[in-house]
Amino acid sequence: MQVELEPAKPTDLPEISALCLRSKAYWGYDAAFMAACEDELTLRPEDLSDHLIFARNGNVLVGTVCVIPNGPDAELAHLYIDPPFIGRGLGRKLFDWAAKAARKTGAARLVIIADPNAASFYAAMGANLMGESKSGSIPGRMLPQFEYSL
Repeated sequence: MQVELEPAKPTDLPEISALCLRSKAYWGYDAAFMAACEDELTLRPEDLSDHLIFARNGNVLVGTVCVIPNGPDAELAHLYIDPPFIGRGLGRKLFDWAAKAARKTGAARLVIIADPNAASFYAAMGANLMGESKSGSIPGRMLPQFEYSL
């Protein structure tokens, strides 16, 4: 699979947001759950930065990731893979890009609030489970929080 990483532009945001929703739905969440997540997974112009990229395979958007710098920490956000491309090494490529981008901001660690279904992926990348964090979409839902030393 030949993948090109590109910085996101305002015109890319609807397509990237749709990819985030498709990727989240891959885990079998019902329609009510997905509706509750839609606002959080919709990217807006204020989300654009040098640290929001997407991956294309030809003309097809296949993944995205964002790094949010915050002093000694950086947050990994919106790492999503289009379902037909899950398990083909793209997640590792996006994670590696995010770690490198976070290092360039001066961060010493990458903080990751993960979907429970993605916890094994982040553990395989070398991130350590540090506790839990509240979901931004589902009241009362707790999500695994990881850190990755840079």
